Amino acid sequence: MSNQRYPEEFKIQAVKQVTEKKLPVSEVAARLGVSVHSLYAWVKRYTKPQEQRVEEDDQSAEVRRLRAELKRVTEERDNLKKGRRVLCQGVRLKYAFIKQQAGHYAIRRLCLTLKVHPSGYYAWLSEPKSARAKDDQRLLGLIKHSWLESGGVYGYRKIHDDLREVGESCGRHRVARLMRLEGLRSQTGYRRRPGKYGGKPAVASPNLLKRQFDVREPNKVWVTDITYIRTYEGWLYLAVVLDLFSRQIIGWSMKSQMTSDVAIDALLMAVWRRKPKQEVMIHSDQGSQYSSSDWRSFLKANNLVASMSRRGNCHDNAVAESFFQLLKRERIKRKIYTTRQDARDDVFDYIEMFYNPKRRHSFNNQLSPVEFEKRYAASLESV
Repeated sequence: MSNQRYPEEFKIQAVKQVTEKKLPVSEVAARLGVSVHSLYAWVKRYTKPQEQRVEEDDQSAEVRRLRAELKRVTEERDNLKKGRRVLCQGVRLKYAFIKQQAGHYAIRRLCLTLKVHPSGYYAWLSEPKSARAKDDQRLLGLIKHSWLESGGVYGYRKIHDDLREVGESCGRHRVARLMRLEGLRSQTGYRRRPGKYGGKPAVASPNLLKRQFDVREPNKVWVTDITYIRTYEGWLYLAVVLDLFSRQIIGWSMKSQMTSDVAIDALLMAVWRRKPKQEVMIHSDQGSQYSSSDWRSFLKANNLVASMSRRGNCHDNAVAESFFQLLKRERIKRKIYTTRQDARDDVFDYIEMFYNPKRRHSFNNQLSPVEFEKRYAASLESV
């Protein structure tokens, strides 16, 4: 009962029991069911003249008003300080800020400070995601699938091409925004280590290619090169043969030693796969594997013409170098290989399961090497 709000007449009569009838405060409080503290406060108030009580009430009301005003100004200052970056943002971001601060400040005060209507905030609270946001969430699932399928190496341009291929009509900048917010990015930034790479070969072929990398037909010009892969068992050497027409890897070989066999086996796979009917130019650097008698004998026996980069000029074989950079950036530098077999399995997966059939290539109008050659063959049949 002590928490009830008593009318003024009740309070005056209670005070009279103490002041006029001289009853003890404790006895009156017990009979009336109020606290002794409250009764003492009533006695203090109602033993004063009426004019003094009115004046004190006015002062108390003014103090309460000033305190409320100070609280409002303080909250607005704190809200502006915390939400100054939110003021120029969209309304949904303001709603999110209000929801975050709702436990510290009144919601209506926050809405007033950020110049939004409370009814709009409560409507957003019941359905915080717009149709656009829900569609972004759906689209992000497709983006993640494409990014993961690429091994985490695709940027927004190639992922946008993937989405367009499956019928999504989203814009490229929207894909870039969603990837940026989710922290998805293309794999970039691999550089070949500096060092010395051999001396002058005993036999060197002329540079017939002369950096003419734009080839209009398959099986006209192939390029080849060798790189190394670190494993806990030691180095694994990879040789590849690449068709300049589509940038497809048509031959490869991996061995624990960098001998002429690794280069010849890669070229042998290319010949078996392509079975060229005309003369094919095979371009390489001036490494010892490509100037050996076994290499030259194989070229002569299979109607292949040798072309070599100029000494110390890696740009003469830039396409092969570019593939190795992709391989290392998108796969090898992201893994640790315990054994050479682990590295063989992973490189096979990259070349045959991803790069050739799936990886979009800017040179091929964002088509994979296999798809680019299929469309070329189809165009010849339709003529």
